[in-house]
Amino acid sequence: MKINTAKRHLREGTKNIIRNGWMTIAAVGAVTTTLILVAAFLMLILNLNQIADNIESDVEIRVYIDLNTSEDEIDELGEQIASIDQVSDHYFSSKDEELEMLIEDLGEEGEAYELFEQDNPLNHVYVISTEQAEDLSGVANRIDRMDHVDEVNYRSDVVDRLLEFNKYARYIGIIFITALLLTASFLISNTIRMTITARKDEIGIMRLVGAKNSFIRWPFFVEGMLTGVLGAFLPVVLVLGGYHFLYNSLSEQINFSFVELLPWNPFAWQLSLILLGIGALIGIWGSVMSVRKFLKI
Repeated sequence: MKINTAKRHLREGTKNIIRNGWMTIAAVGAVTTTLILVAAFLMLILNLNQIADNIESDVEIRVYIDLNTSEDEIDELGEQIASIDQVSDHYFSSKDEELEMLIEDLGEEGEAYELFEQDNPLNHVYVISTEQAEDLSGVANRIDRMDHVDEVNYRSDVVDRLLEFNKYARYIGIIFITALLLTASFLISNTIRMTITARKDEIGIMRLVGAKNSFIRWPFFVEGMLTGVLGAFLPVVLVLGGYHFLYNSLSEQINFSFVELLPWNPFAWQLSLILLGIGALIGIWGSVMSVRKFLKI
């Protein structure tokens, strides 16, 4: 495309935005409302995923070793565990270290367990981390069948529920966001369709004098893109300012180590760029559908 032609399409698309007045405002308002909801939902879903990932990363498999196992057998068991592909890390915790942690965790009540320091009844333990939380069940079942293993514990009920929650939250989020974007695209399509209908005589003349279909289409594509970008402006401002306020306010009040919001930078900037891109795409898509379906150019 020549530079002069591109300038002409951009100029005509911009004029159409101004010329259409209230219809443009309606389309921009539809995009703005949609993208505000999309931004809020994305912030919620992505931060919930972050929290869930933090919880999943803290989940470990604890392998309790039989009390009568020798040191050589313990080392051999450690080598077997390390050979499992899904195991990302593992370390050995002696029964004395386990007793010290128990006493420390219980605080004043743990002082009573100091009596067991001379005759420690606890097991030696291997603590294991996996590459992904989905691997926990399979790795735990595999280790449970190994020799010299007394018990394998990884809080399967909590992990399974968390993974299921994550799965359904993602599905619901995708469906909801898709529905919002389709609604915005439909509204933009209708707005541009009305502008095309109002200019059908002009378009007919352009075709009679030999204007190509692409030459007629481009100003409408530009109009749709600008409508989407204008509609994304307010959501971007709300994301940059609102999330900065929420991040600073909530981060000071959250006392749980696993509840950690995504940092404002770069998350807010990335989300803003995504919103601008979504706005432009649904505007262009609305224009494409109008031109193809209603003018049949």
